[in-house]
Amino acid sequence: MEQLKIVFMGTPDFAVGILDAIYQHNYDIVGVITAPDKPAGRGQKVKYSAVKDYALEKGLNILQPTNLKDEAFLAELKSLEANLQVVVAFRMLPEVVWRMPKLGTFNLHASLLPQYRGAAPINWAVINGEEKTGVTTFFIDDKIDTGAMILKAETDIAPDETAGQLHDRLMDLGKETVLKTLGMIQGGNVQTTLQPHDGDIKTAYKLNKDNCKVDWTKPGKEIYNQVRGLSPYPAAWTFIADAGQEWNVKIYETVFEEAVHDFITGTLISDKKSLKVAVSDGFIHITSLQMPAKKRMNVKELLNGQAFSVEAKAF
Repeated sequence: MEQLKIVFMGTPDFAVGILDAIYQHNYDIVGVITAPDKPAGRGQKVKYSAVKDYALEKGLNILQPTNLKDEAFLAELKSLEANLQVVVAFRMLPEVVWRMPKLGTFNLHASLLPQYRGAAPINWAVINGEEKTGVTTFFIDDKIDTGAMILKAETDIAPDETAGQLHDRLMDLGKETVLKTLGMIQGGNVQTTLQPHDGDIKTAYKLNKDNCKVDWTKPGKEIYNQVRGLSPYPAAWTFIADAGQEWNVKIYETVFEEAVHDFITGTLISDKKSLKVAVSDGFIHITSLQMPAKKRMNVKELLNGQAFSVEAKAF
């Protein structure tokens, strides 16, 4: 049985959970590679990645290359003499990096590959109303999320589950799956399965302002799924207009009510306790939202200080 010397690569909170599991099981982590520090917020204070914060706390060796092909970085990486690299929520690696360790480089992806290859697999599984998802470990190759699969673990998606809630459950499932994968690699008994590259394969596109905007002409269930699939981050959003004012509003929680009505799509209807938007097949009740320059609040808190006229609309 070969002793593993691991380089871990990752950036966000999701990766921290996996790194912690590897650390807690006493594997030899010879290096941690994460994104460079960057200024954030109004004060432009330097912000560390979640993985860097964790690695500092545990006294792990940290590398933060801006260019993964830089000769100095490659020399430093090689000097660590790792025999395995583990990647979770990082960036695409050049071949010179993923081929470096003797036992290979494997990635944990938060979907059941080949479905939802790409940047935002958790969000898109919820947005698209999937009932199941999971995690997959696979050996990295020269394309994005296409390498030979090692292990899969599946879980149901609850009909009211948000992307944030699913994120936390998949992180726990990912911990188990990575530890099992490490055990197989260490024991020399890894078997892989090639991914299919044809058929109905859905893509987990990068989230942006356009695909996070609510289209009120869509069926209510699709809008409901979009909101929970983007909650709490980056959040679905819409414009609300009333009495000559216009607001860019983030929406975190909704309830879909199927109904027949005569309202124009996008009409905003409110009383002192509720706020709903007319859609083609019913109403979307907004229950948690964020107005510009305000904190997230429930709809009753908003309506304590904000009234909308019969002319109000969402678009």
